[in-house]
Amino acid sequence: MNFEYSEKVCALRARVQDFMERYVVPANPDWHREAGQNRFPLQIVQERKDMAKDEGLWNLFLTSLGEDEPGQRLSNVEYAPLAEVMGRIPWAAEVFNCNAPDTGNMELLKLCTTPQQYRQWLRPLLEGDIRSAFAMSEPDVASSDATNMQTSIRRDGSEYVINGRKWFITGAMHPNCKMIIVMGVSDERIDTPAHRRHSMVIVPRDTPGLQIVRNIPIMQHVASEGHCELLFRNVRVPISNLLGEEGGGFSLAQTRLGPGRIHHCMRTIGQCELALELMCERALERKTFGRFLSDYANIQDWIAESRLEIDQARLLVLHAASVIDRLGNQAARVDVSAIKVVAARLQTRVVDRAMQVFGAMGLTPDTPLAYLWTWGRAMRFLDGPDEVHLRVVAQNEMAKAKDTRGATAAYFTMPQESR
Repeated sequence: MNFEYSEKVCALRARVQDFMERYVVPANPDWHREAGQNRFPLQIVQERKDMAKDEGLWNLFLTSLGEDEPGQRLSNVEYAPLAEVMGRIPWAAEVFNCNAPDTGNMELLKLCTTPQQYRQWLRPLLEGDIRSAFAMSEPDVASSDATNMQTSIRRDGSEYVINGRKWFITGAMHPNCKMIIVMGVSDERIDTPAHRRHSMVIVPRDTPGLQIVRNIPIMQHVASEGHCELLFRNVRVPISNLLGEEGGGFSLAQTRLGPGRIHHCMRTIGQCELALELMCERALERKTFGRFLSDYANIQDWIAESRLEIDQARLLVLHAASVIDRLGNQAARVDVSAIKVVAARLQTRVVDRAMQVFGAMGLTPDTPLAYLWTWGRAMRFLDGPDEVHLRVVAQNEMAKAKDTRGATAAYFTMPQESR
């Protein structure tokens, strides 16, 4: 496989990098200062969104766009190096309308939206006029198995009535969040197959009965856009807010999660590159016992190992992206699970080394390292814990072994008649 970036991608990458250096990085201290006061820095982001849209650096993640829809129509392989650049500043993806969970929601709506839903929700998302959230995880069940879900979506005449509790719902407190896609149980009959019991509906955030209970800190970090616990108490929406068909929610969820998982991994590569750069600069500047840290063999090993691991992960990301582009999300299921585990572990490992080189300063907000480590640790849960993805990879390997069982016999050195 040839993963060399095309001239088109190199040019776009240079444009994104230049935009970041001119407009995003200089605003980063102001963004954090305002976010630290529990206010989302809306004006800072919106000004840069307007500029990015004017420059055509918009909806870079979407492979399928209509003629009148804004974006570059890139493949996943083409988008990967651009996401790396955005990932260096955690809030930068929104500037280019490439932020989660909106990316997954736009891709989902692209698959099954009605004309009314397109006008009311998808088009404003594509334009960056609104933001959204996706409510799947629940506090009282193991959410890695979505069949455990307890939130109910019951039909009552021309409406659906939603009752339940969701948590870790990213973006629900964003001031421009106008809609939440909610997944719940719409068919409680015992004889209904487990994967045909769920549906998804669109719930406007201001719907009566929907309450934001709290913004949950992640490893003591409070996100200004929110990782929220939501309570749905007799929340009513029209049946026209159904996504796809009743009972199709589980299938939609699997379709939605694939690209979103790999986008996280793409951004992780950029964050690890930043951590490595910080580690190298600090090692060149800091002295202990009369020697620069860069002179110590163990520090050199950390730097070399980080470079090898980042490059390995990047190739695995590009491979998974290539499978999605060529064969579709379902065909890439195992590859996406693999990179999801590798990328999350990579981030905590590389950032941890950088923090150690920085000393106690690496634990403070003075550098981005503490946040990047926190996010890497969170990635081992979000979009499915490591154990679930490892199980997917292992089951795939065992299935192949069952199909070819006995084929390794020829590799034994003992003669067949001696056994």
